[in-house]
Amino acid sequence: MPTAYSFVTQWQIKAPLPAVWNAVYHSLEWPNWWKGVVAVRELEKGDALGIDSVRAYTWKSILPYQLTFNMRLTDLETHRYMKGTAFGELEGMGEWFFEERDGITYIRYNWNVYTNKAWMNYLSFLLKPAFTFNHNIVMRWGAKGLAKKLDAALLKY
Repeated sequence: MPTAYSFVTQWQIKAPLPAVWNAVYHSLEWPNWWKGVVAVRELEKGDALGIDSVRAYTWKSILPYQLTFNMRLTDLETHRYMKGTAFGELEGMGEWFFEERDGITYIRYNWNVYTNKAWMNYLSFLLKPAFTFNHNIVMRWGAKGLAKKLDAALLKY
């Protein structure tokens, strides 16, 4: 039976919202600055804003496994909000929220998914804390990589 996971990640970075937005929105470039992102491939283009585009993401962290899943961009409000649906080894929904106040960009990422890998589901009673730790490490790497890419101060991750 699939195991559900729900994560909320919050970052604060002293950088202009358009720069932060562009870095996150252009996920094909994530492997260049986000440690743990092995590859991002575009499978379907979508419209001019990328709505209905599908990308394949491969991730790794400190645990000895990789996850690959696809994301379909379903909603977008430039500089404010992105939402996607995951399918493949993970299924569910991810939402990015962006806001700038006093030169600081606030980012919140909601990630609500369940696993489709048999071994992950079978061992989830034992490994769920490790998977949670793993997720948090990868998101911390993302925050640090984004700050470095933008030459900006990372205030919270």
